[in-house]
Amino acid sequence: MGALAERLKALWRIVIPHIVGDGAQTRPQRVLRRIRVGVVLVAALVTFQSVLLVVGAWVNDGQIERHMGVAAAEVLDAGPRRSTIEFVTPDRVTYRPELGVLYPSELENGMRIYVEYDKTNPDLVRVQHRNASLAIIPAGSIAVLAWLIAGAVLIVAEVVDRRLTPIRPAS
Repeated sequence: MGALAERLKALWRIVIPHIVGDGAQTRPQRVLRRIRVGVVLVAALVTFQSVLLVVGAWVNDGQIERHMGVAAAEVLDAGPRRSTIEFVTPDRVTYRPELGVLYPSELENGMRIYVEYDKTNPDLVRVQHRNASLAIIPAGSIAVLAWLIAGAVLIVAEVVDRRLTPIRPAS
């Protein structure tokens, strides 16, 4: 059990960089420490942005559900991340939302679909029966990828740091 604890502590020291250095560090070691801190900060920022992406999708869905209107729409330009649509509301007003439709996967040009939109803001539109849960996997994947890359960079930084650290003879 003690060996496992020591390995976890060693992994913790590699993954979580020391924020404050000690006076015995050489200049290259200080640079590596700052790189480690920067890598962890960037990975944390990417994770925060991923969380905000999902929260934003839930907020948009809530707004649509509070003032929901349903309409038939035509897909004008389909893409994996953005699709342009056109729909007509019951009061015969035609809308082409500037930012496209939310959750546009698997749409094709010329398709006729049903959309749900916010009656108070018809530019906020989603494909019918799709919701923010579709944003969790892409956002989570981005965060996981960021931490995998950060972990690899931190391990490389640790290897370089060990090569820079002189071996002191036991006294």
